[in-house]
Amino acid sequence: MSSSEELNEITLPKCTKIYHQAKFTSSILFVHHYWNNPKEMGFQGGGMNGTAIENFVCVIFNVSFMNCTWHVGRNVSGDTQYFLYWKTSRKEDFTGCQNYIKDNYGRHTGCRFQNVTIENKRAYFLVNGSRNGQNIQSYKKMIILYKIEKLTPPLNVTVNCTEASHGCEIQWQPPRTSHVKRRACFKYEIVIENKADPEKNIRSTSRTESSITGNSYIFESFSAEKRYSVKIRATDNGCLVSTSWGEWSTPVEFGTSQLTSTSSYILSLISVLAAGLVLFLCTVRTYLKKVSATIPWPRDPFHEHYPMDFTTEYKNQSIMHETEDTIAIIEEVT
Repeated sequence: MSSSEELNEITLPKCTKIYHQAKFTSSILFVHHYWNNPKEMGFQGGGMNGTAIENFVCVIFNVSFMNCTWHVGRNVSGDTQYFLYWKTSRKEDFTGCQNYIKDNYGRHTGCRFQNVTIENKRAYFLVNGSRNGQNIQSYKKMIILYKIEKLTPPLNVTVNCTEASHGCEIQWQPPRTSHVKRRACFKYEIVIENKADPEKNIRSTSRTESSITGNSYIFESFSAEKRYSVKIRATDNGCLVSTSWGEWSTPVEFGTSQLTSTSSYILSLISVLAAGLVLFLCTVRTYLKKVSATIPWPRDPFHEHYPMDFTTEYKNQSIMHETEDTIAIIEEVT
């Protein structure tokens, strides 16, 4: 119903009015709370065939973000505009999208949501279209939210290897979710890759272990002369979790090459610190020498050189008296 037409009062049971301003026309939509078939995953309302959206897909990621995208109808012109509404309960009113994704023609082809909570909720989506002079088919879909979640990577992946036992213990924490707290709700897939080393004629190989429960795994084929990497992802283990595999964790490297590079780094750091310490001590020594040369030393009253050395003078006078006595004796004899 366009804004140029005369509006008559319409009364519908259990209905919600949704207002939106389209680019080319405005309309008032009456959306029933009642869904004829709750299990129905897609439904197109009245209107011209080929004008409803297609390929409607929603994904929850990073715990609380959700993107919904769609393709425009096959038989619509470039000036057709679409509007998305959603709610998480039949008793609620529909809420319009606040952050649309647009194509090159400015048409809405998706919506971004934030602060989405799952908690085993169902979400009801409605996408209407409008174009001046054309009746656009509406599209509605019910989605169980936990089924569309893309799990985050497992957290805090660590590897501890013991060369004596030729084994490594790989540990991790469950992925972050907004509605699942039990560790037993997840199972994991681990891929351990043996890195290639042309110098040692070692080819790159990988080993995959699926359906691992718990939060640790023992890798028993460890060789100290090889280099490895490990990555992990999670999926459902019988709880209200998406059955699709989640995001891979960042690969963690371990093995000889990693240890060698770490040792080299530590040695280099020690050398730099030692050189810095020597330079600091030399600078301090030079500074102290300069300071000591400019400050006069205090006089020592016990080792002060007086103008006359009394000990030397006494000895000289004694020698002079002895000389005079000897001369007097010689004169008397003669």
